[in-house]
Amino acid sequence: MENLPKIFKIRQKIAIPQLENIEKRVNELLDQFELSKKVKRGERIGLTAGSRGIKDKPIVLKTIIDRLKELGTSPVVFPCMGSHGGATAQGQIEVLESLGITEKSVGAPIISSMDVVEIGRTKFGTPVLIGRDLLKVDRIVVVNRVKPHTDFRGENESGMLKMMVIGMGKHQGALMVHRLTVKHGFPAVIAEVGSIIRKKLPILFGIGLIENQYGKTAFIDLVKAEELVQKEKALLKKAKKIAPSLPFDQMDILILDEMGKNISGAGMDTNVIGRRVFIWSQKPRKPKITRIFVRDLTEESHGNATGIGMIDYITKRLFDKIDYPSTAVNCLTGMGPENGRVPIFFEKDEDVLSTAHDNSGVLNPKDLRIVWAKNTLELEYLYASEPLLKEVRSNPRLEIVSDPSDIPFDPNGNLVSTWG
Repeated sequence: MENLPKIFKIRQKIAIPQLENIEKRVNELLDQFELSKKVKRGERIGLTAGSRGIKDKPIVLKTIIDRLKELGTSPVVFPCMGSHGGATAQGQIEVLESLGITEKSVGAPIISSMDVVEIGRTKFGTPVLIGRDLLKVDRIVVVNRVKPHTDFRGENESGMLKMMVIGMGKHQGALMVHRLTVKHGFPAVIAEVGSIIRKKLPILFGIGLIENQYGKTAFIDLVKAEELVQKEKALLKKAKKIAPSLPFDQMDILILDEMGKNISGAGMDTNVIGRRVFIWSQKPRKPKITRIFVRDLTEESHGNATGIGMIDYITKRLFDKIDYPSTAVNCLTGMGPENGRVPIFFEKDEDVLSTAHDNSGVLNPKDLRIVWAKNTLELEYLYASEPLLKEVRSNPRLEIVSDPSDIPFDPNGNLVSTWG
């Protein structure tokens, strides 16, 4: 399209921490915890694994499992991801496989079942449901990333506590918790259900990971069971300081090469795109993006396109990858049917951009403020259009790494992207 502005590649220069030796850090934490004094030979220890694409989750699990095996215990891994994987036991195993978590890679059996058991009742009069398999172990180790949640704000958001409250509940438990959040809000429900789980289940400790803006592990901490709530609050504050973000407050068109459950529970990080469609959630104040175009769905999503309702335009190839039953069960379990709405789709990327310009409110296409990213997790490198050049030059955290050039299309009218 000759009438679109030229684009140039930029790099976000962010001085943020990164752990170089994950295995060493985890072993140090286990030593400080005095793991050998906390478990007994012959005990069965369950470790949790979720559906997010956490870069170092496999090595963290393997390191803990290796230590547990050295101490004569029998570790096992449980998928703890609510209704993901199509709300089926096999589907959840396949999700873990796509994230590099297999019996071979972590060194322990993966046991998947959707059966649940009631372990107590909330002050709201509802049952607390937990996966039956989690009640057949002597101790539980909760491993998850801590980050700002995509749908709500609170002292504890996305992390170990949420995995216990929603992930451990399998489909039925996740459904029950989300039902409560519609009237009572996430913070109150997580606090209530979490307190019951912590009293009833033999939580040994938690491992909280924080990832930086480049999607790499910045911090890992071990949290004792009795300190889980307070310590996770502190980890969340730390995570918010280095959470991924776009360097512009206003954009006319945001192009994302991909969305997916391995990137964010909502397919895209709502804090990055400045959008939420849940009827009860508070919308982010920034950034303000007029039109969002997403080109593809990650293979790791297995067709689950939860969050697609936040998008303005998609491609036909993304549409063809949607497993709608899997998407629907995830959206409905999360009380967000809005997140499953399918946007307008086109065969060619250039047709999307032409339509996005028509619907942007910008008269001259050369004036379009366009930002192009791989996804909402990997934001070190971006493409920006020339109308953003002045802002880029005035921002010391941004580095221009290419000259302006035409937006690249292949002979079929689709964008050609290169990252790194």
